[in-house]
Amino acid sequence: QVQLVESGGGLVQPGGSLRLSCEASGSAYGIEIMGWYRQPPGKQRELVARVDRFGSPQYVDSVKGRFTISRDSAKNTVDLQMNSLKPGDTAVYYCRCIKFGRDYWGQGTQVTVSS
Repeated sequence: QVQLVESGGGLVQPGGSLRLSCEASGSAYGIEIMGWYRQPPGKQRELVARVDRFGSPQYVDSVKGRFTISRDSAKNTVDLQMNSLKPGDTAVYYCRCIKFGRDYWGQGTQVTVSS
């Protein structure tokens, strides 16, 4: 079992920044993917950014150039630095980990972008 603990959500004005952090329990051995997904109000959950076991990142087009994902294998964490936030980024953000083929999700953290 992997427990994912997220932190860093909140309320921010348009153009502002937030940093989300997710820590996975246990060792990093066997982790294939770590990433962030989001679910806007009334919409389906979607990929924001993820990084594979080789460290290669993948981003949804709408956040390219604004968000940066980083993984620390030693600490077993994955962070999402979000800059130039827009109201359309408002969502519950979920951390996801795939380890030995099993899928794990965090509880989610709310990000609200509003003036």
